Amino acid sequence: MLEHITQLFMQYGMWGLAAMAFLDSFISPIPPFFMQIGMSLLDPDSAIQFATVAFTASVLGAPIGFLLGKWLGKPLLHKILPEKWVIVATEKFAKNGDAAVLIGAFTPIPFKVFTVLSGVFNYSLTKLMFYAIIGRGLKFYLIGTLFYLYGKHAKVLIDEYFEITLLAVASVVAAIWFIWSIRRKRYA
Repeated sequence: MLEHITQLFMQYGMWGLAAMAFLDSFISPIPPFFMQIGMSLLDPDSAIQFATVAFTASVLGAPIGFLLGKWLGKPLLHKILPEKWVIVATEKFAKNGDAAVLIGAFTPIPFKVFTVLSGVFNYSLTKLMFYAIIGRGLKFYLIGTLFYLYGKHAKVLIDEYFEITLLAVASVVAAIWFIWSIRRKRYA
């Protein structure tokens, strides 16, 4: 089923990629980087352009996920969970939301999880957008740059090393965020 949906979006080229990336920010079950990889395999010279389209559409969809979380997720959460759990979860997201959104924007975890939870837990929309720009930019442009530089051989690099690369970059980002947050607390 997922393959059929991806093929449907592929028929529309860049517009399909834009739609998939936009919808991934709040509802779609299919991450757009699969389509970005497929399109980049077919036309490596346009890989940076594909990255730009996916990045832009993904970031533009983030506020919709945020608003869905705020309007629909929050009331639902209050109906299914005890109030004390909601309070604890909100505090945890306020404390660790920066790292969660930044790492989530870069990893294969569906981005909609982080945009919707940001709205549910009253996370700052400005911060969500800031970290989405960084994380989504890194993710889409890393793929685009690999295909632009290495052409079809980039697929081998992605197949063999992408998960390790994602983990390494996510670890570096998490370490930088951790050090930054400790320094911020010291000087506050």
